[in-house]
Amino acid sequence: MSCCTPEGTCGTNAGTNAGTATAVAVAVADTTVSTAYRVSGMTCGHCRTAIATSVGALDGVVSVDVDLTGGLVTVTTVGEPHDDAIAAAIDEAGYELTGRAA
Repeated sequence: MSCCTPEGTCGTNAGTNAGTATAVAVAVADTTVSTAYRVSGMTCGHCRTAIATSVGALDGVVSVDVDLTGGLVTVTTVGEPHDDAIAAAIDEAGYELTGRAA
């Protein structure tokens, strides 16, 4: 469950930088693929951290960039991403992956 209230505010008061993006880098590989996903329910710093931590823990994930304003999560992976695993990690963090961004 997301920490955000139905009004779009932070239920944990964890973040005031809702309009900024955060990137978490793990390691750099020779062949990487960056894929952007649309994710609903993100509004605060806690959302950003929860998603970056959950998705960043997946095997093959090199970095996670969370753009709260755009509702996008860009995942860089070694090789092609595993959409089902990424969707499950986002769901586990309390948010909904609604598809790949165009």
